[in-house]
Amino acid sequence: MMRRSFQVAARLGHRRALLRTPCILPGLDPAAAFGSSTDSLVSRFCPVKTDLKDYALPNASWCPDMLSLYQEFLEKTKSDGWVKLPSFKSNRDHIQGLKLPSGLVAASDKSDWRIFTRCIQVEGQGYEYVIFFHPFKKKSVCLFQPGPYLEGPPGFAHGGSLAAMMDETFSKTAYLAGEGLFTLNLNIRFKNLIPVGSLAVLNVQVEKIEDQKLYMSCITQSRDQETVYAKSSGVFLQWQLEEESSP
Repeated sequence: MMRRSFQVAARLGHRRALLRTPCILPGLDPAAAFGSSTDSLVSRFCPVKTDLKDYALPNASWCPDMLSLYQEFLEKTKSDGWVKLPSFKSNRDHIQGLKLPSGLVAASDKSDWRIFTRCIQVEGQGYEYVIFFHPFKKKSVCLFQPGPYLEGPPGFAHGGSLAAMMDETFSKTAYLAGEGLFTLNLNIRFKNLIPVGSLAVLNVQVEKIEDQKLYMSCITQSRDQETVYAKSSGVFLQWQLEEESSP
């Protein structure tokens, strides 16, 4: 799917160079594209009533730093405009009633779909994380605690696990801030290793939105901000989801 998005992006760039006019994806009305407000996207993404399991809730494996900072941000949801995002096992659960644009549907008989960062089911062994999003500021904060199944160097998290966590936080922020669906570019500069079982805080900000792309930045650091683990930037392609047809 990512390869397909890269190919689409390349075609868009080629057309833009030839025509020198803003390019709208095939099948999208320029007047109607990306018309959903951030509030409506957040409302649909965060259902008030659901039987789905939210994996972004505290459990016995969370370290004291993660628990206390979680409580701090939970308080901010009451008055400062922050929203705690639920985390279901698949992105399909977040966009019920919607589907990927035509031509990007993969046929399969599998039923137990899981997003990569929720593929390890044992609490505390893999990705423990929760994302808070600020609709007005178009920024997110992700609290990430890597478990022992994500180890790279002995005692420390694999760099790829942080890359996946950055991409996941970028993607949720991009979608809610401006219907960003696909990663076009992800650049990471690693600075320090993250100890397994400790808290890393990802601060993600949408820098600008133009030419159907969202440009974003991320700084990952310790809670006290004394240690920077990595800095990254990402570009996401805007692409509107389609309503599922009634059976």
